This record gives sequence, structure tokens and C-alpha cells, in this order.
Amino acid sequence: QMEGVDLVGVYDVNLEAAQALADEHGTKAYDDFDQLAADIDAASVVVPTDLHREVAGKLLELGVHLLIEKPIAGTTQEAEELVALAEEKNLVLQVGHVERFNPVLSALESRDAAPRFIEAHRLAPFPPPRPGLHPRGTEVSVVLDLMIHDIEVILHLVDSPIKLVQSVGISVLSPSEDITNVRLEFENGCVANITASRISPEPMRKIRVFYDDAYLSLDYGTQEGVMHLKGPAGIEKQDLPIEKGDALTNELRSFTDAVKGHHAPVVSGEHASRALRLAAQITAQVRGDA
Repeated sequence: QMEGVDLVGVYDVNLEAAQALADEHGTKAYDDFDQLAADIDAASVVVPTDLHREVAGKLLELGVHLLIEKPIAGTTQEAEELVALAEEKNLVLQVGHVERFNPVLSALESRDAAPRFIEAHRLAPFPPPRPGLHPRGTEVSVVLDLMIHDIEVILHLVDSPIKLVQSVGISVLSPSEDITNVRLEFENGCVANITASRISPEPMRKIRVFYDDAYLSLDYGTQEGVMHLKGPAGIEKQDLPIEKGDALTNELRSFTDAVKGHHAPVVSGEHASRALRLAAQITAQVRGDA
């Protein structure tokens, strides 16, 4: 649907699935991975996390600019290898931390003040079963599946090293953590409390940010927000003017612009690797390995 972009084709290990998608969108289903890579400038990699290193690495070796779904990889070492490979090949490597392109984030990015306290909740129902496969996303813990969105956003908003990490979590329906809570303390004094769950009956994607003079409450899902501002007459409530838009479309436009202009993407491999390192630390702490 995007102007200035041609959908050359799709590839999947299941050729029938690829063909069905190709027929739906009037494009070609490839049965040869290398041939697809030879015919394209850029690709979107949306395979399970534990296959990111293999698939993305092969495409980078073949000279293809990449948008990789979050998290960038299953391990910090794999992430570092992908970043190094993209740098060596002089290729754009963007990672799909899609909330960075959600219009609500502009309300936070436009403020000059530093956050003092942040609270983020990301809750979702458990994914449905898939014959012969893990439920979607459960090949990794909820930290890598859901919480990493908020980790990356908070690291973006708080420009300070982390001083303390305190994490708890449990497994309920999958082999890894299904619900986790984390408290982060930054050296500049900011504190962040993050909760992620994939066993919630109702979905929620909210972030609340407190400043010295204001408190902003934002809903990623509805793309609405309110601000409570401290003034001479006390606390005043204001609705935030947020121009709604599709975060995924914004992300894809940003990626193709980076490829065309050959400039650094908004969410680079380095940004994603930093978030993954913290996510790995949280997971290790929850499991008693830290």
C-alpha cells in the first residue's frame, strides 16, 4: 500500500503459506531464499525470535537492508553479531520496537524535562494454541515477548545509566515466565516500575510518567492521553492533543526512508541490543541466575 515501495515477493518455509499470501497481495511466492535476496533491496524479517540470527544473518550477508521484529535476537551475543554484520556490510538494520512510532510517544518526547517516575503496564491474554507449534510468542519469556517494548521506550526516555534492577516473575501456562514485574533505579534518580503479563483476561498497554511539574497518563491502544499539570491554582487536568495514526505504518515508512536515504534508523540495532541486554539481565535475575 506504500508509495515508492514495490512488494517484490514473500518467502516462507511453508510454500503453501507463502503462495496464499502472495496471491492475496498480487506478488510472487519464492521457493528459493537466495533468489529472493538477490531480487530485493530490503526485507522485513518476521520469523520466531530463536531464528532471527540465522535468517537475518543470511540476508545481511547477501546485502539486504533489514527490519527485524523485536526482540532483535534470542541472545545478547546473537544481537551483537547482527549489529556488527550490518555495520560491516554498511546496511540499515532497524528493529521493530513499534511503540516508538505510536503517536502517544510524541507527548513524552516533546517535553524537555527529565522523568522522575515511570509506570508501565503491558497485559495480554494467553495466545491461542497452534497445531504442532508453541503458542505465538511463547518460545521466549514474557520479558522478551512483551516487556521489551516498555524497556526500550523507557531507556529512550531516561538518559541515564541504570543503578539497580529488581525483578520477580513466574511461569503459569508456558515453560518460561508469563508474568514479570521489574523495578529500575537510574543514576539520575528516576525510578521505573514495569509489569508485563500474557495471562491477563483484558489487554492493557499504558504508560504513566511523572515529572516535577506534571503527570502524563497515556494509552498506547486507544492513542489517548491526559496530563495533570501543577499550577498556581493546584492540579489542572488537560486532555492531550494526540493525532492518531497507525504505528506499524509509521514504522515501515521510517524504515524505507532510512533505506532510501541510507541514514540511521529511529530504532537501530544498537538501541535494540541495549534493550535486550537489560531484558536478559531481568530474566536471569527472575530465574536466580544473576
